Amino acid sequence: MSKQPCVYILTNQNHTVLYTGVTSDLPKRVIEHRTKHTKGFTAKYNCDTLVYYEVAEDMESAITREKQIKAGSRKKKLELIEKLNREWRDLSDSL
Repeated sequence: MSKQPCVYILTNQNHTVLYTGVTSDLPKRVIEHRTKHTKGFTAKYNCDTLVYYEVAEDMESAITREKQIKAGSRKKKLELIEKLNREWRDLSDSL
């Protein structure tokens, strides 16, 4: 699945924090979040569980979708996650 534009949502262990991001290499990006490669929001709040992702046709589409998701309420994000991942499984194992 590498080198495919994606928008994704990570959460922490208690599902209290949601982080929405975009990348062209989701497996690599998840590893970077897990190892706290970049100091920032996900490192500070321990967001390292991939609970949602969408594959996009190109990076421009992925960025547009990321902005749509980020602009939505927490409730909308929860609905999006639970529609495809009701158990909040870590989806990184399937990448």
